[in-house]
Amino acid sequence: MNYGYWMPVFGGWLRNVTDENMQPTWDYVKKLAIRSEEIGFDIALIAELYLNDIKGEQAPSLDAWSTAAALAAVTNKQELMVAVRPTFHNPAQLAKQAANIDHISNGRISLNVVSSWWKDEAEKYGIQFEQHDDRYARTAEWLEVVDNVWKQDHYSFNGKYYKVNDNVLQPKPVSSPRPKIYAGGESEAAKDLISSTCDGYVMHGDSPELIGRRISDMRERREKKGLPPMLYGVAGYSIIRNSEQEVNQELERITNVQEGSSGYKNYQQWLSGTQLEQRVSLSDYSVSNRGLRTGLTGTPWQVQDRIAEFEKVGVDFFLLQCSPQLEEMERFSETIIAAQIS
Repeated sequence: MNYGYWMPVFGGWLRNVTDENMQPTWDYVKKLAIRSEEIGFDIALIAELYLNDIKGEQAPSLDAWSTAAALAAVTNKQELMVAVRPTFHNPAQLAKQAANIDHISNGRISLNVVSSWWKDEAEKYGIQFEQHDDRYARTAEWLEVVDNVWKQDHYSFNGKYYKVNDNVLQPKPVSSPRPKIYAGGESEAAKDLISSTCDGYVMHGDSPELIGRRISDMRERREKKGLPPMLYGVAGYSIIRNSEQEVNQELERITNVQEGSSGYKNYQQWLSGTQLEQRVSLSDYSVSNRGLRTGLTGTPWQVQDRIAEFEKVGVDFFLLQCSPQLEEMERFSETIIAAQIS
């Protein structure tokens, strides 16, 4: 099992705690990235939102791509999985930018292609907001352009959303045949596109049983299309304590989002902009990405057993959130990663 984490570019993951002791600053994310490599974390997921959906629209948040470029220069081993929204980035230009960061990192950049769900954010930044299936039609063209300009020169494309003529992108990425591309989504449009074009499928938190069903579905889709196996990752929120009483106390602290708060307002917008297989409760949403449903909460032994269940159904890596991030990742490393190595 590999372990990744969400870089806290929003200053935390809790919608009911103002200060989580993890400021959205370059100094903090640099410190976190360097230390996380030392203690066994393999992947850093750098989310992309221009507004802060955790702490409220007025709160600061870091830009994903300039942060990724800076982290590429100060880390040595960690994969930098950078989120990208096709509606916000021209594909050929983004491919050029990512190829450059791939060189800076010596082949450690990857893309996490995500659909835009936040209508207000798009409009505030002058970006056209499209309906769900239209976004995926655009993403299909976007991925085709990115893939081809990374692999060949003098490439031309004439689609509904994008046009490039005789493109030349040099230098090509270090990664061969190209940087890995991940994506997530639970609609039929999403799963069909991801199984056709991506290297990995990343999922919101859920039980091993439900995650196993999704992996089986994607494996079947890949096999029918004659494509090689994918990597499978799951988001999770980690709480490791010495007793169940301590775990329950922490759960109570982090899930009491109140109606009328900025977090509650964003919860409503998020529901209206997504298509999920299951209804997400406010408690689920409290910590972002359904992380609590993964069940990585408990004593070290309980969490180790839970991870083993995910391994059995085909999960390759976790993308963890916790609060405060650095301190809890130290705890996770000492109790889970070190035990796995030994």
